Amino acid sequence: MTEEEKTQPTADEKPAAPPAEEPRIGIDEFAKVKMCVAQILEAEKVEGSRKLIKMKVDIGSETRQIIAGIAEAYEAAALVGKKIVMVANLKPAKLMGLESNGMLLAAIKDGKPVLATFNEDVPNGALLR
Repeated sequence: MTEEEKTQPTADEKPAAPPAEEPRIGIDEFAKVKMCVAQILEAEKVEGSRKLIKMKVDIGSETRQIIAGIAEAYEAAALVGKKIVMVANLKPAKLMGLESNGMLLAAIKDGKPVLATFNEDVPNGALLR
């Protein structure tokens, strides 16, 4: 058997399907998302929920309320003062009857959220690009 024949699938073997490629967006679509620096001014666990925390955040030009499902990974009091990344131009959403006016960004590690924060001091409201 030649080397080429060894690498070819036999009749009973099917070639492995190539991995599915993630859909990509264009720069115009990405430019629509307004991400900015937000500083958490107040935070409290949402009564009746094991995951939700209600926060008041300063985004430079205004103060907003956001609700996030991070209570299993963070104590509300420990969040106060942190600067996070927030999507500021989402339509408001209601979670457990509370209005959320933005979304914080977090990665998932071992099934728990890890907030996107900053190593250096950046002004509230600074845009991410």
